Amino acid sequence: MNSLDLQDLQTHQARSNRRQLLGNSVSGLGAIALTSLLNRDSIVAANPPTWTGKGQAPLGGLPHHPPTAKRVVVLWQGGGPSHIDLFDEKPSMIEQAGKDIPDSIRGTTRLSTMSSGYAKWPCLPAIKPFESYGQCGMRLSSMLPNVGSIADDITLIRSMYTEAVNHAPGVTFFLTGAQVPGRPSMGAWLSYGLGSVTDNLPTFVVMTSSDRGKTCGQLFFDYYWGSGFLPSRYQGVRFRNTGDPVPYLANPQGVSSESRRAMLDDLAAMNQLHLQEFSDPEIDTRIAQYEMAYRMQTSVPDLLDFSNESAATIERYGPDALNKGTFANNCLIARRLLERGVGFVQLMHAGWDQHGNLFTQLAEQCKDTEGPAAALVKDLKERGLLDDTLVIWAGEFGRTPFGQGDPNKPNGRDHFGKAFSWWMAGGGVRGGHVVGTTDEFGWNITDKPVHVHDIQATIMHLCGIDHQRLTFRYQGRQYRLTDVHGNVVNEVLKEPRIS
Repeated sequence: MNSLDLQDLQTHQARSNRRQLLGNSVSGLGAIALTSLLNRDSIVAANPPTWTGKGQAPLGGLPHHPPTAKRVVVLWQGGGPSHIDLFDEKPSMIEQAGKDIPDSIRGTTRLSTMSSGYAKWPCLPAIKPFESYGQCGMRLSSMLPNVGSIADDITLIRSMYTEAVNHAPGVTFFLTGAQVPGRPSMGAWLSYGLGSVTDNLPTFVVMTSSDRGKTCGQLFFDYYWGSGFLPSRYQGVRFRNTGDPVPYLANPQGVSSESRRAMLDDLAAMNQLHLQEFSDPEIDTRIAQYEMAYRMQTSVPDLLDFSNESAATIERYGPDALNKGTFANNCLIARRLLERGVGFVQLMHAGWDQHGNLFTQLAEQCKDTEGPAAALVKDLKERGLLDDTLVIWAGEFGRTPFGQGDPNKPNGRDHFGKAFSWWMAGGGVRGGHVVGTTDEFGWNITDKPVHVHDIQATIMHLCGIDHQRLTFRYQGRQYRLTDVHGNVVNEVLKEPRIS
């Protein structure tokens, strides 16, 4: 135990008798260990960073280097978008259609239990043709004309891979760095390290949507945007897609804004006394949440007032732009959040799990989502925000190159983590660029493999963070988003890092 730990422990013991420790502490005897968890905060308090802006100051020493991305938006496509059909053209698969993919290609690849016992592995080529887009000539599915229109602004990674073969572990892996729930999400890590630049909206906002027919069936769990073992003030705030976006923001009938302000001031004073007595970071969270809720009473209605949006902007996001709870509406709100100072926006859309409806549902998913995603990139670019806003389009894995269902007439694809595709734009990312290649079946990566931890390290690098240095001590170990792995993918960067 270092001197800071010992000093904190002695102070806590002096303030609490045995009855208080056992009866009033949130964690009982576990409060004795609280001082080690607060060690980082103690160090930061002793060496406060220079901070003259609004919001919450970053940790001391952050950013580690000048960031190219000041804001991040994740366009999460839950269910596993098919790389074979959308991003990774394989003309040779047309000649092999219906034939078994050779054992030499399949090897010992881990598959889900839905297909791991198959006796046949019928090759299923892309269901729609590919076309060339942009000056860069990027080859994408004809189902992605709007994404094609921003081809010169994006880096397409065709060599992503993961160990996960099921949805929840795959989503959790990218968003928290582990397949098992419990660790802080990426948005929480960035909020913790980099602070915030706004007083009126949360630093980390989450919105969810789903395909019209609810065909995917995947749930979005709170731990996808949770704070894990970080103080809970860093968890994402979810804007609901029905009813009020944030519950209980409005004052009860008969309660004026002035009386609510007076009540909050009294609560803050009592909580501050409690914080001084017990040094529990969750008390500080409670104070911050009350204050944020009060300020959001005015900031959220303004955020959702689209009367100042031009008709051209609304049209760009598509026919669902003003339909609450749609991916298009969430993309429009995301742009408004980003320009108001929100640092991390996470849009989660379910609908890409085409086990048995590939030939109908995949096109519907593209129709509903690729236009708004491209519109967001264009909108940010026109407003001068794209250069320092990182846009990430991602899913937990891809889909199998072989068809699922009747081997003589397959109508779907299973989960596939051995190789899949993502794209990124803005925030220091190269435009009109492709990273990585796969074999003729889109099964094995043949050049520049990019693991989940590698892309996490890259995202943090773009935000000005050395992923190996942003850690938090928990249960005797220093944790970080990338666990003990991850390398920055230089090929993604507009200005490659000098090692």
